[in-house]
Amino acid sequence: MILVTDQLQQRIELQTFPKKIISTVPSQTELLYHLGLEQQVAGITKFCVHPPNWKTTKTIIGGTKNLNLAKIKQLQPDLIIANKEENLQAEITELAKNFPVFISDVNNLTSALDMIEKLGALTNTLPKAQSIIQEIETAFANLQPISPQKSVAYLIWQNPYMTVGNDTFIHAMLQHCGLVNVFANQTRYPETTITELQKLQPDYLLLSTEPYPFKQNHVTELQSLLPYTKILLADGEYFSWYGSRLCHAPAYFKKLLA
Repeated sequence: MILVTDQLQQRIELQTFPKKIISTVPSQTELLYHLGLEQQVAGITKFCVHPPNWKTTKTIIGGTKNLNLAKIKQLQPDLIIANKEENLQAEITELAKNFPVFISDVNNLTSALDMIEKLGALTNTLPKAQSIIQEIETAFANLQPISPQKSVAYLIWQNPYMTVGNDTFIHAMLQHCGLVNVFANQTRYPETTITELQKLQPDYLLLSTEPYPFKQNHVTELQSLLPYTKILLADGEYFSWYGSRLCHAPAYFKKLLA
């Protein structure tokens, strides 16, 4: 009997280690790859782009918020990996009627490492999971925050512009960089405007490459409106993916802000 409590405090009970896993979360799909579970992973979403070859070797089961429930049921998985924020509760609740579902809830580095360890325990890859955790902890321990601290706004969407509040994983990553989120008095993903950004005048404005695909032309356009703010394109995977990509996130943060 394998018994693990997920991050919503739900008990996951398996008779044997899973042989057919479905991942509905891109960052956790990449983690499963680094845990050495290529043979066990049967289905992934269309947004699971790492590792690239899995897009052709695994069954695509829809998007993170538009899962193909019929296709998932056909696969008969013995474990589904989901996330509280990235998936729709109604879809996951429906799947949980028939299959074991592990739900993560990650909003900082501590909960990310906890998720990695729990998935390691659940998939018989705990030593590898602990090795990844150690690598991440070492990388973050060696990350020198900006000194003195600088203020920042981080945009994830356009039309309307949307940013990040104090209870998000992105906010936690900004803190590790020594950046002070000018929207730290808000939660989740509040809307903002150019007028508000002009008033706040953050030292940095980071335009994320996901979920909205900001590009260099957006940097140029906004720079003329915010002349006193340093505007940079930010690789959203390093700020919002909370799996094995965290091993390399501190090195990316250092390079971005150098």
